[in-house]
Amino acid sequence: MKVAIVTGASSGIGRGTALEIARRGVGVILTYGRNAQGGLDTIASIEKQGGTAVALPLDLGESSTFDAFGESVAGALRDTFQRDTFDYLVNNAGASQTALIEDTPEELFDRLSRVLLKGPYFLTQKLLPLIADGGAIVNTSSNSASAAGLTPGYAAYGSMKGGLNVLTRYMAKEFSPRGIRVNAVAPGPTRTRLGDDGFSRHPEVIPALAARTALGRIGEPEDVGAVIAALLSEESRWVTAQIIDVSGGFNL
Repeated sequence: MKVAIVTGASSGIGRGTALEIARRGVGVILTYGRNAQGGLDTIASIEKQGGTAVALPLDLGESSTFDAFGESVAGALRDTFQRDTFDYLVNNAGASQTALIEDTPEELFDRLSRVLLKGPYFLTQKLLPLIADGGAIVNTSSNSASAAGLTPGYAAYGSMKGGLNVLTRYMAKEFSPRGIRVNAVAPGPTRTRLGDDGFSRHPEVIPALAARTALGRIGEPEDVGAVIAALLSEESRWVTAQIIDVSGGFNL
């Protein structure tokens, strides 16, 4: 059985990805932050459809915990999947908060940097010895790093995601001798719990965002999860170093 690690799978795009990957017969090690119940709910959904999943806690903003997390991953691989490697890594866990450049506290900038850029960088470094040759990595970026259609307030967030895009290409270059492909997806507005569950708290913003989207609605986690699952699969064996826009034509 192939095995994937999906970070931030207690809700949103991470959950949608974990479910889609499991539906394709892949075992899942998923992580959660503060939402432990969400992680358990994702496992229950995977098991209900006949899949196998394990949930592990992970604070992506604290790289000092990555050694212990790597040991937990090795244990889960051994105990649940009878393996000492895994095949796919989805660097999805994130955080979001908006602020104009003139109003951005340095602490906010640093926190977004730790979670959105430093976290995936050093978590991938830590897990790289456990990734099987011929595997694949997908990083969750954002449409906010695009060259046009920018929304004021996303300068820090979008800058980190832009850095993740560059990191994706360097990962693809450096990991290619082992046959490991690396791509990123760039969602547009998607119904997740980011921004303190912003869409649930402010549903009035949804129609305007849908109007800016060519396909006429905002994204659902499953929309993005399906593309991530496809990028991990053998169907995408000749695709690497790409940043795939998964926004339904946002700002097209």
